Amino acid sequence: MNSQRPVNLDLRTIKLPVTAYTSILHRISGVILFLGIAVLLFALDKSLASEEGFEQVKACLASPLAKLVIWGLLSALLYHLVAGVRHLIMDLGIGETLEGGKLGSKIVLVVSALLIVLAGVWVW
Repeated sequence: MNSQRPVNLDLRTIKLPVTAYTSILHRISGVILFLGIAVLLFALDKSLASEEGFEQVKACLASPLAKLVIWGLLSALLYHLVAGVRHLIMDLGIGETLEGGKLGSKIVLVVSALLIVLAGVWVW
């Protein structure tokens, strides 16, 4: 079947609405949290196993790379939380219109950005 429809495969030229970006970021943050929980559970297990394990985890968490990872996980958690609250509000019937969805997405991005910056200040 030879279709004459134009096909745009260059993802950089596709203009998505703000609601699509918040949805994609919500899914990505969920995957990051899913993978990050394994790292955190390993660190928790190691820290509870012995006093030496606790000291090793404590020393590891003092490194800049570990702080960056913790900040990344906190960022994913905060974004996922704010976007999830937006979904709960939409379940109540608030912000279900096209304009309401766009405004809700913008609010999610702004509130999340503020919380992520505050988390970065707290971690460092």
